[in-house]
Amino acid sequence: MRTAYVVVTVLAALLAGFSGTVLLVRAEWIVKALTDYRVPPSWWTPLGVAKAAGAVGLVIGLAVPVVGVLAAVGLLLYFTGAAVTVARARWYSHIPFPLVYAAPVAGALVLGLLS
Repeated sequence: MRTAYVVVTVLAALLAGFSGTVLLVRAEWIVKALTDYRVPPSWWTPLGVAKAAGAVGLVIGLAVPVVGVLAAVGLLLYFTGAAVTVARARWYSHIPFPLVYAAPVAGALVLGLLS
């Protein structure tokens, strides 16, 4: 069980870190999406930092479990908010994207609590 927890947590951290990084460097495709979803540009940096911090928290959580739980809960709230934002913008075909990022975070949380 511990091996599965580590693998899923590292995968979740990599995905969240990637998601945060592309937002912080303002990749063209993410800027277009956020503009389409009507997310104000002033929010982009804090949102990117939040995802990056969550990724770091997941990795730290491998050694300090409470940090990993808090990071996972924070990222799940973040990606749930992202799905709501996409739905409010009526881009229903894009709702799976934040859920793809949330799934390994949820897995890491469950496996961490079971370990």
